[in-house]
Amino acid sequence: MKSKYVSLEPHDQPRIMKVLQIIFGAICIIVFFYYLIYGTGSTRSGIKLWTAIVFLLFFGIYQIMAGLGKTKKYFIASADEIKYKQHSFLPCVKLTSVEIGRIIFHPLSIIFQLKKGSRYRFRFGISYPEVIDPVKQNVIEFAESHNISFEIADDEM
Repeated sequence: MKSKYVSLEPHDQPRIMKVLQIIFGAICIIVFFYYLIYGTGSTRSGIKLWTAIVFLLFFGIYQIMAGLGKTKKYFIASADEIKYKQHSFLPCVKLTSVEIGRIIFHPLSIIFQLKKGSRYRFRFGISYPEVIDPVKQNVIEFAESHNISFEIADDEM
């Protein structure tokens, strides 16, 4: 089975937007250090200032990571494993064909039941319904090629 990549993002950003994200993130971190050094005097220091400073730091880090492509969400079904990254900051989930015991398809999610007993749920959401069918087809092909049992549940909404 050839590796099949499905992006869970609505569209890919052009290179200029990625560069601008990195620049803007660097500016946010520079402003964070400025306020950390000069804005935290004893008379002006308060919870609002500290909240703004922490927000600038984390927002700057997120912008740089997004510009570098580290926050991309994707689903990959390859020859012997399934990898998906469903959230921007959480790590990628890797499931090998040997680990998977059963797959259950719901209208807006896929449940991977492992042989050990644990479960992983991949949720689609309703924001980008165009990715649901390609991901489900890739998982069905993966399950058929590795003799993994699967079930299609018809949940009523």
